[in-house]
Amino acid sequence: MTSVLIQGGRIVTAVDDYQGDILIQNGRIEAIGRQLSVENAERHDAAGLLVLPGGIDAHVHMETPMGNDVYTCDSFETGTRSAAFGGTTTIIDFAQQFHNDSPKAALDRRLAAAEPQCCVDYAFHVILTDVNPESLAELPDLINHDGVSSFKLYMAYPGVLMVDDADIFRTMRRTGDHGGMVNLHAENGVVIQALIEEALEQGNTSPKYHQLTRPRLMEGEAAHRVIRIAELAEVPVYIVHLSAKEALEAVVEARDRGIHAFAETCPHYLFLDGSEYDAPGFEAAKYVMTPPLRDHDCQHALWRGLQFDDLQLVATDHCPFCMNENPLGILKSKQFGRENFNRIPNGAPGVELRLTLLYDGGVRAGRINLNRFVQLTATAPAKMFGLFPRKGTIAVGSDADLVLFDPNETHTLSASTHHSLVDYSLFEGREVTGRVKKVFLRGQCIVDGDEWLGGAGMGEYLPRGASGRVL
Repeated sequence: MTSVLIQGGRIVTAVDDYQGDILIQNGRIEAIGRQLSVENAERHDAAGLLVLPGGIDAHVHMETPMGNDVYTCDSFETGTRSAAFGGTTTIIDFAQQFHNDSPKAALDRRLAAAEPQCCVDYAFHVILTDVNPESLAELPDLINHDGVSSFKLYMAYPGVLMVDDADIFRTMRRTGDHGGMVNLHAENGVVIQALIEEALEQGNTSPKYHQLTRPRLMEGEAAHRVIRIAELAEVPVYIVHLSAKEALEAVVEARDRGIHAFAETCPHYLFLDGSEYDAPGFEAAKYVMTPPLRDHDCQHALWRGLQFDDLQLVATDHCPFCMNENPLGILKSKQFGRENFNRIPNGAPGVELRLTLLYDGGVRAGRINLNRFVQLTATAPAKMFGLFPRKGTIAVGSDADLVLFDPNETHTLSASTHHSLVDYSLFEGREVTGRVKKVFLRGQCIVDGDEWLGGAGMGEYLPRGASGRVL
């Protein structure tokens, strides 16, 4: 590979902030210095730009079945291209075990689908829905030989995805000794199901009832319960897409007692609130994701959690469904649930906007500094899920996944300019400052302004080390 030299940028990691040059050879960072001189190098001028580690989004759902035969509308190719334009160079998606299925078969299916399509590097969490002696027996081998060290379990969606507390405990015990960690969707599924049935019996079918039947207290209760189960199992635990103040309080209390409890949140919980469900007609379906949007006091608590490391990272839970039935069809559209809020496909887009939103609403707003910004978007995900130091930092020997970011360019977010197949944006018309200008994947420039230079299949699968061990 031709040597690549990125010159004169402001290099920012989770701990450093300085001006310098970066020399890339064979896809990895070879040297960092000032006024580096290399013959026959491909040169990129980074003057006036931030040079950041490529983002790692630890929670996405590309071309994923979501029950009722509906599928997310982004393929691995379109979703990872969108990620790249947003400065994300690694995704961690999910391989779902179905009933009467094996975890290894689930992983093999997703690897076969991802390998020819992914435009950025990728890994998988395995979702367990059928916890039995045979599936539990496969988990150590998945960790030690396939590089899958995180397993997702659902405390919600009874009869579809939910597993009981005993199965959560068994999975924790089986994976913990091998460096595995369990990720939990923490909501009290059976109580929520009772609330859903009650709403439907009363004829309440509009999208706002998605929010009203998934109360904050039931997220807080589930978070507290699963942390106690992890404490008994003596393993770390990770709560995905945390949205409620009550759930965060359970995490904070556990961490104060020395329990290895970790959690992520998402940009939509930081910047949007429950008033979106007052939108007229079916428009509120855009915001039907799980957990739902919360109130301002939850937003305040989440930002405080990010500032004090009670929340360890920000992922997107990119789970896109179109608002319109055409051109992708009803099974990739929110219209599937037009007559019943409980049938609206749960999920929202966001993989392309994470870095820009967090920079504009976090760094520029004075809520977090640049180092913390890098920690939340790249370094913490790499460490949490066994990818560091290959990913998540700018250091000699690390993969040359780099983002040149203009901290001063102002632009307007819109579905008309993003690169996902989804036909709407949660942040339509929002003016932000800070923009991705160039993106490098293992030393190759794949995004140059509005120009796409990458390609399907250039992403590599990433076997991972232990999860939840070091931050």
